[in-house]
Amino acid sequence: MNALMNLFGIPLGYIMFGCYTLVKNYGIALILFTLITKLVLLPLAIKQQKGMAKMAVFKPKIDEIQKKYANNPEKMQQEMAELYAKENYNPMSGCLPTLIQFPILFGLINVIYYPLKHILHIPTDVVARAFEIASTVLDPSKMNAYSKEMSIITAVQQNSAAFSELGSDFVTKVMEFDFTFLGIDLGAIPQLALDPLVLIPILSGLSSIVLSQISMKMSAATTGEGSMKGMNTTMMLLMPAMSTWIAFQVPAGVGIYWLLSNTLMMVQQWVLYKVYNPAELAEAARKEIEEQRERERKEKIEARKRAKETGETIPVEKALSQKEINRLKLAAARKRDAEKYGEEYVDVTDEDVE
Repeated sequence: MNALMNLFGIPLGYIMFGCYTLVKNYGIALILFTLITKLVLLPLAIKQQKGMAKMAVFKPKIDEIQKKYANNPEKMQQEMAELYAKENYNPMSGCLPTLIQFPILFGLINVIYYPLKHILHIPTDVVARAFEIASTVLDPSKMNAYSKEMSIITAVQQNSAAFSELGSDFVTKVMEFDFTFLGIDLGAIPQLALDPLVLIPILSGLSSIVLSQISMKMSAATTGEGSMKGMNTTMMLLMPAMSTWIAFQVPAGVGIYWLLSNTLMMVQQWVLYKVYNPAELAEAARKEIEEQRERERKEKIEARKRAKETGETIPVEKALSQKEINRLKLAAARKRDAEKYGEEYVDVTDEDVE
């Protein structure tokens, strides 16, 4: 886990370093960091919104496949994969914005635990020596069990003279580094006690619940009320519960990030809902699918013409879809019956070949 946090912490550390260098305030730097990550992920959010609308167009086919092959999961997966390929839709694309949040969260925890490394860019050997000195300055009960670097900051601010051997530049950097925001120590871990910090995990969880509710309403407006039945209520409650639990295990800065992130997500979803109207997106997706089918139909007609002109024999199944083959067979049968019995010929519809 530490290796994973270090992996994501390095690039995110440079972003935080840039933000902190700009504003010289850790809390405001954290707000800027959150804004930057949301802006970077915005194209994915837009793509997700459009993907939901596109899926709404062919969702009846999905429901039909699920019903038809309810007792044959393997065949169901095969049919669903073929449908997604045909409609050029990636079902995992909607999960990507959510999944990306986890590496960002892991990296941010690493950045908060190692501010001397990521924010102040103090060499590793200097940090190691500083920790040795901090161990002699602080009472063991005041040492941070999760972060050596936060223990160093506390020790320097308590007795800067003890670190004189590391140079005035080191002491000045650490003394000027303020880990608080609006009086909140962002390096402290919230506890279930009469402490303002306890509000951070609680607000983080509540914001996650509100975000889940908004997401459900937006999803219903985009893909239809029927999609709500497929929403797993347990999963909807799991994320808020998990965010609350994690916020009690990590520094307050992580909980603040989560709270800010959820709030920005609410604003983002509202704006996307207004700018990318679900009804308009669904109509655009429907036209896109129809145009794609028309292109495929013309390509098959052209393939048959070329085969006829060149004398080349091509398998019918490669030139036509199974549905088109069935349509031709049924049309031919109706024509024979109409000629035989003197009846009026009736064109074959999509419903006839379903």
